[in-house]
Amino acid sequence: MTELVATTPGLFPLPDWAKEELSDLKGHQKSDLISGDEGGDIADAYERAREEVITVQTDAGLDRVVEGQLRWDDMLAHPLAVHENVETRGIVRYYDNNNFYREPVVTGDLTFDGDVAAELEAAAEQTDALQAVLPGPYSLSELATDEHYGNDEFLEAVAEFLAGEAEAFPDHETLFLLEPSLVEDAPGDGLDERASEAIDTVAAAVDSDVVVHPYWGALDEKVYAHLMDADVDAIGFDLVSNHEQNVYNVQEYGTKDSVALGVVDGQNTLVEEPETVRERFDWFDDQVPAQEFDTAYLTANTELFYLPVNKAEAKLETLATAADLEEVTQ
Repeated sequence: MTELVATTPGLFPLPDWAKEELSDLKGHQKSDLISGDEGGDIADAYERAREEVITVQTDAGLDRVVEGQLRWDDMLAHPLAVHENVETRGIVRYYDNNNFYREPVVTGDLTFDGDVAAELEAAAEQTDALQAVLPGPYSLSELATDEHYGNDEFLEAVAEFLAGEAEAFPDHETLFLLEPSLVEDAPGDGLDERASEAIDTVAAAVDSDVVVHPYWGALDEKVYAHLMDADVDAIGFDLVSNHEQNVYNVQEYGTKDSVALGVVDGQNTLVEEPETVRERFDWFDDQVPAQEFDTAYLTANTELFYLPVNKAEAKLETLATAADLEEVTQ
């Protein structure tokens, strides 16, 4: 019997009151700010917003609760953007959409920072079902520019940095490593194997279940085959963007004992019905009858910050309800 776990990739939209209050406190648009240098009133606003999004997730009935990553102005680039040995320079398009982040340029050693761990420590006071979220090492290295390590060392340096950050996390049930660059900017020969090894480095730093979640399509076969070599508990599949190729990869190469499925659209305001979400899981399960899953994480295919707050919250309820529908047996 497969355990269905309702969760999300995090990066929630800021509550509307927080957007207004933070804009007033900071004096200009949030996306133009230097994250990590918040004063007392700003830190207090983020703390109240964090408490709100954790309560919303708990009330919705999610099985895993994320911190929300509300301070991540630079999206997945955030852990580098706030580091003392990283300069943030020009505004860069965040993948192929209308969101932008400040380019993090690594100019010195990526020493331990502790920013994400501090966020999770605060979140852990509110929930016993904590899920940590980090950018995967390949995606983070692709979002950044290196002026310190050199091409042959940068990916590994980013992986070691993320592993050091993850080691400081409080107890948590699950770690989601978000790896959209594995799809959007697929690594070529040699680099694909190094990307898998870099993911191994981060996964080895925690005792929790580790999920690698690529999205915005499906992985190239060779990239997927190397990812299967990584010592992680589950790989994510974006069933919204490309369900056929994702299923083919599983049919051809198998997958881990657990799986994460992007079954609601993190970029579309249309709110799916729980029955629709459950049908997407059932369809996937039917396509791979030889594969028995211990756990299936039902999640949004992408981060949720693209959505209005009310739509994001409605999708949380959809995921929780879908996971609680009648039990699945194999």
